[in-house]
Amino acid sequence: MPDIDTHRIPRHIAVIMDGNGRWARKKQLNRIRGHEEGTESVRVLVRTSRDLGIKWLTLYAFSEENWKRPKYEIDALMAILKQFLKSELDEMLGSGIQFKTIGNTEKLPKDVLSLLDDTIEKTSRNNDMILTLALSYGGRQEISRSVRKIAEKLRSGNLRMEEITEELISNSLYTAGMPDPDLLIRTSGEYRVSNFLLWQIAYTEIYITPVLWPDFRKEEYLLAIEEFQKRERRFGTTGE
Repeated sequence: MPDIDTHRIPRHIAVIMDGNGRWARKKQLNRIRGHEEGTESVRVLVRTSRDLGIKWLTLYAFSEENWKRPKYEIDALMAILKQFLKSELDEMLGSGIQFKTIGNTEKLPKDVLSLLDDTIEKTSRNNDMILTLALSYGGRQEISRSVRKIAEKLRSGNLRMEEITEELISNSLYTAGMPDPDLLIRTSGEYRVSNFLLWQIAYTEIYITPVLWPDFRKEEYLLAIEEFQKRERRFGTTGE
């Protein structure tokens, strides 16, 4: 097993969960079966994160671009999301996990949105760990929304030009109040960030693994954290 320093655990880990379709294709299964198997990896990461004391875990579950997929696949993904929320609520409540979402969630089906709101409300008093799902999320769309909000304040006279700072922009994003990720993990071996947390990952350490998401379980997760702990984070300064 990887050698983890429990005193240097990342505070916030973000994950691009990629490779469900390829996993299913390799096994000559329907793509939906890959998505279903991927939910077990989510469970493993949530439990492992909770056990390690990771405070924030943010998972890229459904992008704005994913709306372009075939309707049958979108419908299946929404059904899997609902089943996950129903099956994991008791564990979140028992483990002190607070559930949140980021993204343009108003585009989600009403029954999904209702279940999300219910889960958010029921877990709102938990504070041991915060699990955030990025749903109908896009980084460029998030930044565009932030610019519109700031422009409206300027137009209405409630904001002066000199008051526009990095902090103001951060506080106008979906992730307001969340620390930036310390570590971004991408599975399936793709070397891109796919419009995920573009503002927030300015100084995030990136870990890319060829492992497909349904195969990304506890040991792979610990390997990513072990690699993170070997790196020197300088934030633009020197290491001296």
